Amino acid sequence: MPITRSAKKALRQSLTRRAANTKRRDAFKEHVKQVRKLLSQKKVQEAAELLPKTYQALDKAAKSGVIKKNTAARVKSRLTKLVQKPATS
Repeated sequence: MPITRSAKKALRQSLTRRAANTKRRDAFKEHVKQVRKLLSQKKVQEAAELLPKTYQALDKAAKSGVIKKNTAARVKSRLTKLVQKPATS
């Protein structure tokens, strides 16, 4: 356990930040899972409607440093490709 005042404050800060990061990470992961689940059930329209919320969650996670910017872009790109694939074929 921390002894000094500054170490106690650092512990409080890290716990708060960890909680916020976990919330952001869980939010975007849940959205991605929902989109993939809808696509596996052939519900392309619902998946397309959920895509903007997923983008928002990914962008917020990237902005706050939970994931890197390129990781968010890569996930968004792959999801978009999956949603558009059934429409083209």
